Order: sequence, then C-alpha cells, then structure tokens
Amino acid sequence: MPANKTALIIGASRGLGLGLVKRLTEQGWEVTATVRDPHKAEELKAVPGVHLQTLDMDEQSSLEVLTHNLKGQVYDVLFVNAGIMGPKHDNPTDATAGELGQLFLTNAVAPIRLAKRFVNQIRPNTGIIAFMSSVLGSVTMPDAPEMALYKASKAALNSMTNTFVTQLGDNKPTVLSMHPGWVRTAMGGEGADIDVDTSVRGLVEQLERFAGEGGHHFVNYKGETIPW
Repeated sequence: MPANKTALIIGASRGLGLGLVKRLTEQGWEVTATVRDPHKAEELKAVPGVHLQTLDMDEQSSLEVLTHNLKGQVYDVLFVNAGIMGPKHDNPTDATAGELGQLFLTNAVAPIRLAKRFVNQIRPNTGIIAFMSSVLGSVTMPDAPEMALYKASKAALNSMTNTFVTQLGDNKPTVLSMHPGWVRTAMGGEGADIDVDTSVRGLVEQLERFAGEGGHHFVNYKGETIPW
C-alpha cells in the first residue's frame, strides 16, 4: 500500500464533491479533482494539496484531454460525483428531447464512459470505482413523483453500472453505487436531513470498508444496502 492513498473525484467545485475532497485530504489522501469551470472553484483551490483538472464530462474532447493529463496515474478511488437535477416539469412527459438527452447523458451515460477510460488505472485488488447514485434510483422507491425524471436517470445509471461491471475482465475493482443521504446542498435544498460533512464522513467510511471486497454494491452513506 502506498504511503498516501490516491483519489480522483469527478465534479468537485461544490457540495458533496467538494466535501469529499476536503475529507479525503484531511485524512492524508492525495486528491485530484475535476471541475467544469476552474473560475468557479475558489473554495476547491483553497484545499491544501489538491490537484485541479478541468473536465466537462459530457464532452468527448474534454475527456480525451483529462485522460492524456492523468496517463500513468494510479488511483485507489475513482468517485464520479458529477450530475444534474434535470428539467422541472409538473408533468415529466412535457420534457423536451433536448432536456431528456442532456439529463440521461450527464447522469447515466457519461459517468460510465469516464469509468471505462480509467478502469485500468484503478489500483489492483483494493481499488474502488464509486458512482454517486441515489435511493431514488431504486425502482422500489415510489416517493418523490415530482422528481420522476431524475429518479429515472439514476435508475438508468444503476443499470448502466450493472452492465459495466459484467463487462470487466480479471482484477476488476470493487464498484459502489452510493446514496449520500438527503443532504443540504444546492440540489438537496435547505430542508434536507443532514449536512455535507455528515454525508461525506459516511461515504469515506464506506470507501474504506469496501476496499478489496469485490462485486457491485448499492449502499447508502451508513453502509446500509439499498434494494435495486
């Protein structure tokens, strides 16, 4: 095991991504973090030792640049946090093709495309690829009908992740689909149950707990299993 564990956090300018960077660096990890706009990442830049990279996950050309910049690096954790809430319509069937394409590209397809690029740079035996999913992505969850499209995009991410895992060869990393809890962020709102610090402490605990476990697990920040 290296002196410092290494992590690549995708989508870290604010909220949970920023919280993960802070928590991991506090614990001595060497962290590389991506943002779409480095001019809107002052708080991230203030984290001691963080390595900043620019990435628009939806853009193939941007992913090509990141892949080139990080060639040869090995990571204990790749955490794909980037995602969007998507269109807000009283009736989800009112969404336009453009809105739907953007939502499912960002939340379901782009994370898997990125993971495929970096899977061979995950540390053998103990490495983890984690995707920021949601309990709303469980098809057993009837709540939040006003978030029907977001729920569908996270269910699609879970399904895409399942397929991704089946296509991995030998020495496949542990894969986690993670629910962070209902968190007070720009996306979660001020009325949410927990703060960012509580969520990321739990998420990091699960990253440490599942290292070397193998398989694909759908869990929350407390380590509790969520039904698909």
